[in-house]
Amino acid sequence: MNSKFIKGFVSAALLGGAVSAFAGPGMADGGAKFLGNITTRGQVQSDFGTYWNQITAENECKWASIEGTRGRYNWSGCDACYNWAKKNGGHFKFHALVWGSQYPNWLNGLSTEETKKAITAWFDAVAAHYPDLEMIDVVNEAIKSGGSYHSGYGKGNNIIPALGGDNGNYEFVATAFKMARERWPKAILIYNDYNTFRWQINEGIDLVNKLVKQGAPVDAYGQQAHDLTDMNANDFKSALNKIQTSVKNAKGEPMPLYITEYDIGTDNDNQQKQRYSEQIPAFWESKQVAGITLWGYVYGATWTTNGNSGIIKNGKDRPAMTWLKDYFKSHLADGKNETGLSGGSTYVEPDPVPRKPFKGAALAIPGKIEVEDFDISGQGKTDGVSNVSYNDADSENHGDSDYRKDAPEVDLYEKATGVVVGYQNEGDWLEYSVNVAKAGDYTVFASIATENSTSSFSLSIDGKAVVEKIALSGSSFDDFTKVKANVTLPAGNHILRMEATGAWFDIDYLNFVEGKDAKDPDVSAIKMQSVQYETPQLGDYYVFDMNGVRIGRMSAYTMDEAVETLKNTNAIKVQGVYLLRSVKDGSVKSVRIAR
Repeated sequence: MNSKFIKGFVSAALLGGAVSAFAGPGMADGGAKFLGNITTRGQVQSDFGTYWNQITAENECKWASIEGTRGRYNWSGCDACYNWAKKNGGHFKFHALVWGSQYPNWLNGLSTEETKKAITAWFDAVAAHYPDLEMIDVVNEAIKSGGSYHSGYGKGNNIIPALGGDNGNYEFVATAFKMARERWPKAILIYNDYNTFRWQINEGIDLVNKLVKQGAPVDAYGQQAHDLTDMNANDFKSALNKIQTSVKNAKGEPMPLYITEYDIGTDNDNQQKQRYSEQIPAFWESKQVAGITLWGYVYGATWTTNGNSGIIKNGKDRPAMTWLKDYFKSHLADGKNETGLSGGSTYVEPDPVPRKPFKGAALAIPGKIEVEDFDISGQGKTDGVSNVSYNDADSENHGDSDYRKDAPEVDLYEKATGVVVGYQNEGDWLEYSVNVAKAGDYTVFASIATENSTSSFSLSIDGKAVVEKIALSGSSFDDFTKVKANVTLPAGNHILRMEATGAWFDIDYLNFVEGKDAKDPDVSAIKMQSVQYETPQLGDYYVFDMNGVRIGRMSAYTMDEAVETLKNTNAIKVQGVYLLRSVKDGSVKSVRIAR
């Protein structure tokens, strides 16, 4: 049964009745949510449907299992799970798209750009093979605790920078969710992690809420629940309550939870049964829990020590399994699910958030538009028009300016007339709310710097091209020159887009002047500026260590003078190599300090 997607969450109470029940195999047949399990040693057991109505592949759908060789895909193990669900009226969850473990070995050592291409190709391949996924663990185990992530992000791989980095808000995780929503607009997108009931309960809540604040389309919080074996009933109930009241969706409403990898790993039958009897009812009878997946059921064939989380041993039920069967026979109807996910029928993306002009009002044409003043991004669409105001193809910030903290991916540099947008790669674009005084012909002058002869950009208004290609050329990223083009613009308020159609270049501003083939109004100012440079001017220089950490700022008339001053100052007490960067033109020079 596929979930129907409508605007926002609607509880069963508001719908005027109980959420529709699950149909299908297993103990939870007819219940308000699913009770699922995983493959056993890579296989779907013949008795699987006797007990369970949802399936997750333990390993068979992970990236390393499918694309062991780049560009070659083996879907057989994942297909077995997907096809079981299709044939038996069960539910299938794809596990997992992005994980810092069990990714292909060939990803190690790839550049950031190549890693981004590889991740994008992986997402596209999964979407092509499984276009109708119901549930997806989009990102797995990314909580950062004690300076490290729960899995190997950044250890030999460039997954984090390829997806936009991490400036303390898990931006790379948010990017992955946005990529997933583009490919599966109707799937339930889940963030999944471990230790979230005990040791990192606060970190897990913090991560999910940070994603939501960034507009990441997180539909549910998946909790592995491997950490409950020796957790007493009172502590467990307190933790579950805290989680349920602390994770919120974009509307500020409680976020649905999935129990994604539940097990009680012990050879003590009584302890295992006790934990099942304390915890399963709490999950099943919670309105906020949308489904439960056990992580293995055959003793000796689960991931725990000796496989002791299994609840069927040597073909016989352990006491926990006996209890589980009895519970669902007598308490099936006690299950509640008002989340609208998987067994309900009520979710889509949150309300759109409109874009905002960066300066508070539309930029005037005719007039100069500083390219760093692109609109502040919102989310979703308004009247069919996207509220997203920029795109950075590699999602990695190469700049040195803190001018736009609301757009951390955009490469902003302190150069030229102040701040420029640099490192423009093909596919990068920026959008501006503009107000054109009157319809007619204009000449646009752009200040750019490049070392290439193949760089170019286009301009469009409300998605319609006004100039398809402005060719650029140059010999230095420090030498800004002018290019121009004639454009015809409609009057009124519009969205202007500047899009890179050929890499690489830096751009300072766009100046729209009324009239075809108009004269550049800045020519005289440029000449005056060049005359001023004949007399040395005091300039500022940033000082960086070799880790790229800015450690100071100094003033000098020339770069050479700055170098000598740095060598002779007592402020640098540790010998090594340091970098000087000119605030004015971005030029860089290394300085070796000997002490």
